Amino acid sequence: MKVGVTGGCGFIGSHVVDKLKDAHVDVRVLDSVARPHRDDVECLAVDIMDQDALDRATRGLDVVFHLAAVADVNNVVADPTGSVALNVLGTAHVLESARRNGLRRVVLASTVWVYSAAREQRVDERSCFDPAQTGHVYTTTKIASEMLCHDYRTLFNVPFTVLRYGIPYGPRMRPSLVIPIFIRKALSGEPMTVAGDGSQNRKFVYVEDLADAHVLALAPEAENETYNIDGAEEVSILRIAETVHRLVGGKGIEFVPARAGDYAGKQVSSAKAAREIGWTPKVDFDTGMERTVHWFLEQERAVLRSA
Repeated sequence: MKVGVTGGCGFIGSHVVDKLKDAHVDVRVLDSVARPHRDDVECLAVDIMDQDALDRATRGLDVVFHLAAVADVNNVVADPTGSVALNVLGTAHVLESARRNGLRRVVLASTVWVYSAAREQRVDERSCFDPAQTGHVYTTTKIASEMLCHDYRTLFNVPFTVLRYGIPYGPRMRPSLVIPIFIRKALSGEPMTVAGDGSQNRKFVYVEDLADAHVLALAPEAENETYNIDGAEEVSILRIAETVHRLVGGKGIEFVPARAGDYAGKQVSSAKAAREIGWTPKVDFDTGMERTVHWFLEQERAVLRSA
């Protein structure tokens, strides 16, 4: 089997590549950055907004995992039209390339943020969305991308799988994410800023657990299905700050006003993924945070050694 990974040089994508290689899957990274973290995978520099280039890059693939997107909500707010273009039209380009090249599956990276549009607090893959409740352009782009997957299945018989990610954390995180921000502030002696009262909760999922789900999603049972891939524990933003303070030290915590449109958290069930493809998270939050902080400290030491 030959599998492509758009965004395969990124935080989650690089771990997906690792897990696919561990499973002896032939991998082709498709990324505009084209700087893979390992040298035993094929890597093509490709812009998913270039349909012809994407068509060429996906020839010979059986499956494509589509992870490339504007994922930082602050970047989405700064450039909403550009984000809509990349996230939605980019997904359409990937689906179109899959149609033209006869791929067996497109696996879309979505998010539990889509449940911002659900009226109920307890949600699963059957929950209905209210367009008036999406609350964020990022959320809308992911819902639209999921809808495109269904449309391409209906109109063109392109099979899909949708993975709705919980909030991932772990080694190689983007510097703009909350955990790296907290770690850097603690190391530099600045207070960690928490929006609102810090009670917003999410089931953070360790990135290697998340990447495992992609290998399992290659199973025939996952075709044309949607799965929540979320953590086992509800973790508040305040608990993250307190955990970083315990592991790193620093000046402490400072509270600031809440952000508009932020995902407040829902009680997301991942029971379907456990039942149908055998996925459950294995790394608890405290263990994952210890590994994450260790990785960041090693990166800091490497910088100091090279200075």
